[in-house]
Amino acid sequence: MLPAAARLTRSQDFGLVVRRGRRAGRPRLVVHALTPDVPTLDTPSKVGFVVSKAVGNSVVRHRVSRRLRHVVKPHLESLPPGTNVVVRALAAAASATSAELDADFSSALRKVLR
Repeated sequence: MLPAAARLTRSQDFGLVVRRGRRAGRPRLVVHALTPDVPTLDTPSKVGFVVSKAVGNSVVRHRVSRRLRHVVKPHLESLPPGTNVVVRALAAAASATSAELDADFSSALRKVLR
């Protein structure tokens, strides 16, 4: 589980990251990241997930969400302070293993943070 301070929860925050952030797509997911213009060390990085009905029924969507949370948690410490990330699962994420999701997320995150 991600700590409450590390979660994006407001719809406006999701929209801002998706509209203004950098994007990197992979076969199973798309990662959007928005880094602050002036980073402050006391602002935590936040992550949000979008898993639509295209991924599958509610059981499958929740399984994908849990796997994504597990994949993202170790990367939180390495994000620049104040960075907001939105991870959007694609339909192929439903049949992916955690290792495949981790590889896709790591690769996409490296690209958007360049």
